[in-house]
Amino acid sequence: MLRYYLFEGRRYLWLDRKGAFIRVSGHCRVKLDVNSFRRRIYGPNLIDVPVKPYIKLLFEEVLNPFYVFQIFSITLWMIDHYYYYAICIFIISIISISISLYETRKQSVTLHSMARLVTNVTVRRNSGGEECVSSVDLVPGDCLIIPQEGLLLPCDAALLAGECLVNESMLTGESVPVLKTPLPAGGGKYNSETERRHSLFCGTQLIQAKGGGPGHSGALAVVTSTGFFTAKGSLISSILFPPPINFRFYQDSVKFLLILGCAALIGTIYSFVILLRANVTWVELVIRSLDIVTIAVPPALPAAITTGTIYAQRRLKKQGVFCISPPRINVCGKVSVFCFDKFGGHKVLSVMRPPTHQIQTQFTSEALAIVQRFPFSSALQRMSVVTVSSGGRSAFAFIKGSPEMVASLCRAETVPAQFSSELRNFASEGLRVLALAAVSFSCVSLHRGDVEKDMQFLGLLLMKNLAKPESAKVIKILRLAHLRSVMVTGDNILTAVNVAKICGMVGSDEKVIFVNATPPTARSMPTLRFSLEDTQSSVEGSFGYHLAINGKSFAALCDYFPEHLPKVLMRATVFARMAPDQKTQLVKELQKLNYRVGMCGDGANDCGALRAADVGVSLSEAEASVASPFTSKTENISCVPLLIREGRCSLVTSFSLFRFMAMYSLIQFCSVLIVYTMKTEIADLQFLFCDICLVTVLAIVMGRGGPSNELHPCRPPASLLALPVLGSLFLHTCTIILGQLAALFIAISQDWSVNWDNHKTVANLPNMEDTTVFDMSGFQYIIMAVVVTKSYPHKKPLFYNVIFLCLLFILFGVMTWLVVYPGHIACRIFNLYNITDMNFKLLLVALAALNFLICFFVEVIQ
Repeated sequence: MLRYYLFEGRRYLWLDRKGAFIRVSGHCRVKLDVNSFRRRIYGPNLIDVPVKPYIKLLFEEVLNPFYVFQIFSITLWMIDHYYYYAICIFIISIISISISLYETRKQSVTLHSMARLVTNVTVRRNSGGEECVSSVDLVPGDCLIIPQEGLLLPCDAALLAGECLVNESMLTGESVPVLKTPLPAGGGKYNSETERRHSLFCGTQLIQAKGGGPGHSGALAVVTSTGFFTAKGSLISSILFPPPINFRFYQDSVKFLLILGCAALIGTIYSFVILLRANVTWVELVIRSLDIVTIAVPPALPAAITTGTIYAQRRLKKQGVFCISPPRINVCGKVSVFCFDKFGGHKVLSVMRPPTHQIQTQFTSEALAIVQRFPFSSALQRMSVVTVSSGGRSAFAFIKGSPEMVASLCRAETVPAQFSSELRNFASEGLRVLALAAVSFSCVSLHRGDVEKDMQFLGLLLMKNLAKPESAKVIKILRLAHLRSVMVTGDNILTAVNVAKICGMVGSDEKVIFVNATPPTARSMPTLRFSLEDTQSSVEGSFGYHLAINGKSFAALCDYFPEHLPKVLMRATVFARMAPDQKTQLVKELQKLNYRVGMCGDGANDCGALRAADVGVSLSEAEASVASPFTSKTENISCVPLLIREGRCSLVTSFSLFRFMAMYSLIQFCSVLIVYTMKTEIADLQFLFCDICLVTVLAIVMGRGGPSNELHPCRPPASLLALPVLGSLFLHTCTIILGQLAALFIAISQDWSVNWDNHKTVANLPNMEDTTVFDMSGFQYIIMAVVVTKSYPHKKPLFYNVIFLCLLFILFGVMTWLVVYPGHIACRIFNLYNITDMNFKLLLVALAALNFLICFFVEVIQ
């Protein structure tokens, strides 16, 4: 009997000897020769995304805390005879739920069709026979025969024989096909990340296969992972179950709602005491007290603060930047360091060869057939091919790679004496340098270790790094905005430093200090040294300095000098000869120093770093890539300032919307408590007018403004619980309370006022007290919409948001009309008291203007 459970699509199996559940992918010590037993353990090879029926989706949606609160509120309002408002909110909720259900169902269907892959494949059994089976029945260990015409791969596999040309754009966003070669013989433990050149991934399109052996025109591979354990399954799982975003703004939002909840509790107790003295029944007393909760905690707050992000996402899409994780847009606004891996292309300048005419004629006099490829490996820093001449008379191996590595594999007498000095000169001029070498065989060897040794050095291939014209401009923009730019590349460190100078990462008046860390050996301790780029100069007198470090030194620094790592990371600008896993580690180490890290790469070798970064941008022709949250169709880094500007604009807008919705609830909260104190209430249509016309409409269009055209040195705040934010909200709330009380006391002091002590019940509309508070609070909603709408320096000025500005003027005109001359129809609809004193009405408008000036002044000085 097998005991297991499924978590996020993955199967976890109980092992008695370990006394725990383990992932079946690590289940390697149990003999699994019987195919049927393997199927029981690993399960079907399916990435099954369930498409739930609408009824189940509806049930789950209604159980969302937001809609539970809505149902509670609507029920309460219906009991309290707030029919118009309750029906209006009910209709809005139904529309919202319907749209949500439709979008959720649509996304589920799309993801289901994208994830589910069932096809017929051919496998080779232990007996040597071949069998056509469904891909659903594939399990790790099956030997898969890949046809010559290729196929859409339904599993992860390791290539055993032959070569495959693969389109991996679904995984990496890189549209250029990749050549896959067989696993080397006698290797260690297989790892798909370190053996990517020999690994085939689920969901990728195998364009062509060849060289699988006698009698097979295709290739041969062994299944390594199935279902959700595949690379595609992991990506689908990350979409279905995204990790939480650790962002201060979202965390503070929840905390602030708890603060409003505490205020609601206090208000509920106060209203209970006040209404207890009035002539209300116990049912009315409970209903009115609970109504305070629905006022103090705005249920529409979560939806309102996402509007700025939605507008930003639309603007980015128009600019060719696609986003699969909208909450990440706000995170872009807090990025403090951006790592770049891609700067332009290369141009071949010249090829240097030694004057060995014999080798030159041997290698170029006749056509050569490639019989074996050893693909490039970032760990080995080289690639090579084995060739045979026509008729198989002679065999040669050719290698290219980093000059230092290739030279170490060559016979010492073939490497020129001036090799190191020439290499340093070429690299310091910003040239990308590759070394070439060759060796001849009497018989063909297909083992890499036997091929790549005792080679003859041929020369150097020089390529110039052509930085694209946009690069220097982008780096300058980021430097002026006080945003760190870091180069993370696989190139030589001198070449990388030169490119950093060309792009402006390192200024002409700034020095570069090289960091050299070495691990311990049998005869020496680990060392850490710092050396100047120019040994004849010093840091003194320069305007600044930058550190440059290569991958080996970075690894030694992390392992043996962790106490110095933070200091190096805070000053390092160039990271050279970095392997893909080191790029990921660098991003994580920067995040530990409280940096918000952005990463810009090509989506292939940088997948790990792009996913680890707070903001990952893949430069790809694909419309969307699951390799990173953002995909730019432009082939340069000009999208980075745009993304940061949109992120800052979205964050400021979300900040403004949150404060506006918080102040909206506080304004209404104060109004209700004041009218309850005066033994009256706010009319149903007054609530409806404020909530829909004055608040909801303004909140929807508030985020339409667009980002500023320039990046400002200061970043927008992300904490809602910072002292300036809480202080301004407190002062605004005090101003709101004083404004409403002042309007009420002025009204009570008039000769025509009616003594509020004469109110017998709270159901006594229309009356002077409610009308005065409603008029003043109506102006206050508009005032706060203007005051909290921040623009400079991260958004365009307010007048660019034409719709929002027009609505402000229209709503201000409507409120002025309702105060100055509402007419009998408006008074009857809104239950307004007919105040005939024009001087008092004008004084009320003037008091609202004073309220605006005070709130505006408070906002300016914070």
